[in-house]
Amino acid sequence: MRYRRDEKRWTRRWGTKSERDGMSERESMQYDVVIVGAGPAGLSAAIRLKQLATEAGRDVAVCVLEKGSEVGAHILSGAVIDPRALDELIPDWKEKGSPLTIGVSENHHWLLTKSGKWAFPHILLPPFMHNKGTYTLSLGNLCRWLAGRAEELGVEIFPGFAAAEVLFNDDGSVKGVATGDMGVARDGSHRPDYQPGIELHARYTFLAEGARGHLTKELTRIFGLRDKSGPQVFGIGIKELWDIPAEKHKPGRVIHTQGWPLEDAWGGGFLYHQDNNQVALGFVVALDYENPYLSPFEEFQRWKTHPAIRAEIEGGRRVSYGARAINEGGWQSVPELVFPGGALIGCSAGFVNVPRIKGTHTAMKSAMLAAEAAFAAISDDRRADRLDSYPEALKSSWVAKELKLVRNAQPAVARWGGLAGTLYAGLDLWLGQLGLSPPWTLRHRHADNETLRRKDMARKIDYPRPDGVISFDRLSSVFVSNTNHEEDQPVHLTLKDPAVPVEVNLAEYDGPEQRYCPAGVYEFVEEGGAPRLQINAQNCVHCKTCDIKDPTQNINWVVPEGGGGPNYPNM
Repeated sequence: MRYRRDEKRWTRRWGTKSERDGMSERESMQYDVVIVGAGPAGLSAAIRLKQLATEAGRDVAVCVLEKGSEVGAHILSGAVIDPRALDELIPDWKEKGSPLTIGVSENHHWLLTKSGKWAFPHILLPPFMHNKGTYTLSLGNLCRWLAGRAEELGVEIFPGFAAAEVLFNDDGSVKGVATGDMGVARDGSHRPDYQPGIELHARYTFLAEGARGHLTKELTRIFGLRDKSGPQVFGIGIKELWDIPAEKHKPGRVIHTQGWPLEDAWGGGFLYHQDNNQVALGFVVALDYENPYLSPFEEFQRWKTHPAIRAEIEGGRRVSYGARAINEGGWQSVPELVFPGGALIGCSAGFVNVPRIKGTHTAMKSAMLAAEAAFAAISDDRRADRLDSYPEALKSSWVAKELKLVRNAQPAVARWGGLAGTLYAGLDLWLGQLGLSPPWTLRHRHADNETLRRKDMARKIDYPRPDGVISFDRLSSVFVSNTNHEEDQPVHLTLKDPAVPVEVNLAEYDGPEQRYCPAGVYEFVEEGGAPRLQINAQNCVHCKTCDIKDPTQNINWVVPEGGGGPNYPNM
């Protein structure tokens, strides 16, 4: 079953459009818990809350808001998934028809040179990186399946309605969220189809927006959630889905690469043979890179032309494309998880195990722990307090143990480069595996927007033209992402100061936004003999890279009208 925006269900809850238009104030609805985001964390929290309520013989009202047009529409990940959290949440997931059907059968790690490769000996990898017992699949399809389990338990899921605003009680605690108004024209006027947003009030509000969520960003600032932790750092993951000839398909074959073509950044590629003769492949570039001329999108296209990668997909056909920012900060970048009236769960907080390239299981477990803390508070009839039992439980969970083990890997590579950093990280990981983890923790020294060099201190990069067979341009890529936005709406990529793109970014860094964006949203055009930044907001795939990498933090990503953005079918 596909969980799409359902106007009939929404009308039963909120009334008809004409009834809503006649209201002088926004209508509101009360829940026990409101969850923003129908990703693996948000859905796991909802399921766990309802499980606990069923066991206790009581009712707990739970609502999940999803800005995508359907559950899974904005979900993008490799993905190779460790089922550990799913085993705990739904022990009989195999019998219930989950999409985890293709177990990892081959696990390869390649170091690439320009024309060759060196297979890293499997025996040298720490055991937790062997992918034993993991599955490769579409994370979007897993979320669609989880949504089905959640609705069976009575969770109300509303795709196509974006949480645009945080609401506060008089005492400063979080009261809930409001969905964005629909039918607002670009000039701010109301179109004929205008519908005001709805307020959703809750005892507790969970933010499960994924990496660099816009409401998470706001609440982090308001409540100082990063006052005691280091900065979060990110990578951008760019992915394609290919249909390949049956004779080339090897279900469960997993490949990760390092090395070529990256020279001015660190990162690597992945290639997973999934179900139905499909291969998911992509490239991750750490966003702390220094060269403003680097383009993560072009690095990915170039990577596909390597003989070893080309051999996996040649003769196939690209069927989908997408991009998304990834948390890479690790344990030392996890912020304070709770605030009065709510909590951060999943990638809103950042629980990705970077060396394993996995975060679904840790995101799900964090959500389950938050749900247990909220249910206990609701059972005690507490309201809008801090769920301090959630971070306490997380610190004693296997999530903390796993992330602490790998905490030095990413900052080591960022600090000392690909070769030396990888060697140090490997030694650190092996020592940790043997119970001899070093007592120190390497810190992240800079936020990603602080690292760019001026254009006169950087080398230009000459990227090859796409061939339209293995490599492609941005616009044809956005086309197969099924991205769509209502064009007559306010631009959701907002500028704090409209002069900064030309006077600072173009003058000092040669306009890096036209290269770090993987969707062609930003371009500099001549107007009246002077350059001007053109924002093609309709191209945006909601990756959040601009909000992260903009050197002056002048770009602020806010939600567009609900239902807009990419529509990933199997990503």
